[in-house]
This record gives sequence, structure tokens and C-alpha cells, in this order.
Amino acid sequence: MNKLYIGNLSENAAPSDLESIFKDAKIPVSGPFLVKTGYAFVDCPDESWALKAIEALSGKIELHGKPIEVEHSVPKRQRIRKLQIRNIPPHLQWEVLDSLLVQYGVVESCEQVNTDSETAVVNVTYSSKDQARHTEEIPLKILAHNNFVGRLIGKEGRNLKKIEQDTDTKITISPLQELTLYNPERTITVKGNVETCAKAEEEIMKKIRESYENDIASMNLQAHLIPGLNLNALGLFPPTSGMPPPTSGPPSAMTPPYPQFEQSETETVHLFIPALSVGAIIGKQGQHIKQLSRFAGASIKIAPAEAPDAKVRMVIITGPPEAQFKAQGRIYGKIKEENFVSPKEEVKLEAHIRVPSFAAGRVIGKGGKTVNELQNLSSAEVVVPRDQTPDENDQVVVKITGHFYACQVAQRKIQEILTQVKQHQQQKALPSGPPQSRRK
Repeated sequence: MNKLYIGNLSENAAPSDLESIFKDAKIPVSGPFLVKTGYAFVDCPDESWALKAIEALSGKIELHGKPIEVEHSVPKRQRIRKLQIRNIPPHLQWEVLDSLLVQYGVVESCEQVNTDSETAVVNVTYSSKDQARHTEEIPLKILAHNNFVGRLIGKEGRNLKKIEQDTDTKITISPLQELTLYNPERTITVKGNVETCAKAEEEIMKKIRESYENDIASMNLQAHLIPGLNLNALGLFPPTSGMPPPTSGPPSAMTPPYPQFEQSETETVHLFIPALSVGAIIGKQGQHIKQLSRFAGASIKIAPAEAPDAKVRMVIITGPPEAQFKAQGRIYGKIKEENFVSPKEEVKLEAHIRVPSFAAGRVIGKGGKTVNELQNLSSAEVVVPRDQTPDENDQVVVKITGHFYACQVAQRKIQEILTQVKQHQQQKALPSGPPQSRRK
């Protein structure tokens, strides 16, 4: 395709004017300029020169006060079916472009044109003129884990509005109501032409990657606060989120600075939630709580109400640390999303852990030192009620109240203390070796 169409010409445009423009741009032509009213045609020596003319002149040179348009000329029978898409960024995968184009009809051909610039150019031919016309605006859909969407949107939607303004696109995000336990992703829909969609996709993925890497860094920094918890097993960044691992830093940077456990001990935590939220947690015919139990790998049961007008209900969660984290996290998120607390109140969890009565003193510490340090460390309120009567298993209750992460940190630190007490008890119970004979 070495024949060019030159459009948006004034009535006074002459062949000599166009000859001067091409000569100044150092672009050769292989024939005379055929000038009509408002447009003209000319042949270039080959397709590469034609493409250079388009890149150098189209929309960048004015003739008699009007910017000229330069593009490939195609036969009239194909003109209504054929498109050329320019300025495609090099990072855009061919499969993505192809999936966008086929949404609007049968693509007869899609060929890439070699260029000297970093951006790509493709010629697309549709089977009908209507299909070609509809590609002027196409939707691009991106799946992103819900953990990242809030930061992509930004406060009062500022981040998203800026991307829309910078890329001349319209961006919408699927509602929270479409999330499920097994589909934690939101659909980001970008509308615009191929060029603007590609720019928006680059900005969106940049923001998502930034959020991902910040989360990984934060988790690595604070992982020592949560002993015994395998954060890699939590599924906070599942493979379906489409997020590749961070590209910066050595491979060792992705290795979490906490021990890996082949098998964790089962724990039981009593979680207290607003009574109004019980229906949402259970779901129709118990579907939600069954899905949550399978997702977390924990046994989850809701105890009967202590009284008809009870304002809270107890959820009994039994499972290893990772299961506790997942189950409590989803319950906390559900309470927050469904607005089961007053808008002026912070959503908090109240968790009760039963500990052996002889270990309660270790949780409190001398003069309350340990429990005070624990509260300062986790930002959760930790209380061991005085004058408790141990239950039939000689256990007493430790109450933990705080937002989700604070509550988790406190729980894990208390479990660490209990592990230390248990190990100390086991060492004391070990029989001592035979007495050594004294030498005379």
C-alpha cells in the first residue's frame, strides 16, 4: 500500500504546495499529485515511505491554515471495510488486540506494518462496513482482584477520573455485589478506540502493580508480628488475579521472612458478630457459610441466640491459623460491606480464645506488662477478665477486640505465648536421665 490519500485540503491547495511539503519532509514521491477539491492522491516509491509520510505529516503540517490528513488510500470497494490502527504500544499483546477486534464481526485480515518507531501499525479488514464502523469505540475488559480496586479508584474517584482524562476513555467497574467467595475479582471496563484503550490499560496495570508490590512489602515487613502464619497460603493474591510477581529486586525478595509449617495445630476461636448480620453470613439455605467453610478450610458454626433480643451472635471457628485468618477476614469484610454497624462506628471484631487457667498469668504478665505490650503492638484491646471461674476443661477466656488486622496480630501473639507455655510444660514432664556416679 504505497498510494496515499491527502485530506482536509483547502480549495486553494495546489500540487506545488504539496510538492513543497513532501520535499521539506524529505519524502520522495513516484508520481504527480492528483489534486481534487478538498483532497489529493499521490504515489510513494514503496510502503515504508508511505508509512513515514503518514507519521511525519498527518495532523502535524498545516496548509493554508488547515492541518492536512495523510493516510493509505484503499480501493473504493474496500474503503468502507478497511481500517488502519496506529500508535499501538509495544506492550499490548497481539491476542488482546485480536480479541477486541473480533467483538464486532469477522476479521478477514489483520496484518502488521513494519515501522521505525516503537509503536505498531496494523491494517484490519472487516467483512462488512457496519462492523468496521463499530470499531471506532470498543470495550476493553480487565479483571483485577478486589484488594486493588479501591486504590485504583482513589479517594472520591480521583485516580480513575485522572486516567479517564489523560487517556480520553470512559472507565467503569463492576459492583461489589457481584463478588463471591470464589470470585474475588472486579471487572474494569474501558471504552474508547484501540489507541486510547491501550493507554488506559497501561495506566491501570501500573496502578494495580504498584498496589500489589506495596502490599507484598507491607506484609513482608509485618510478617514477624504474626508468628506461625503462612501468608503465602492465604490466597490474598490468587493466580486468577492476573498479577505477575514484582519485577524489581532479587528472587529472594519474594521469600517471606517467616517460617513455613507443614501442619499447624487446630485452634478454636469464638467470634461475636452483630445478630443482624447472621442471615448474610449463612446465606440462602446455608450456601454462604458452606462456601466460606470450604474456602477457609475451617469448621464454622453459628451458636443459637442466648435471648430472643440478643444483639450479638457467636460464631465458632475451628481450624489452623491460615483458616482462622481467611474465615475471620471474610466475615469482617461482609459486615463492613453490608453496613451492619453504624456508619459512624469503626467495624471491629470481638474474638474470644480459651486458654488453660495456668497460662492466663503468662498472657497478662507481671503487673500486666505482657498484655500492655500486646495491646501496644497490635492496637487491639486485650482483656483477661478477673475472677473468672475456669470451665470444665480448666480454661478461661481472653477477649480480643479490634479491627481485623489488629485482632489477627493479637490472636497470633497469644497463640505464640501458649505454644511457649506448652513446650515448657512438656520439657518439665520429660523424665530426667540416670544419676551419674560420683568419682571417688
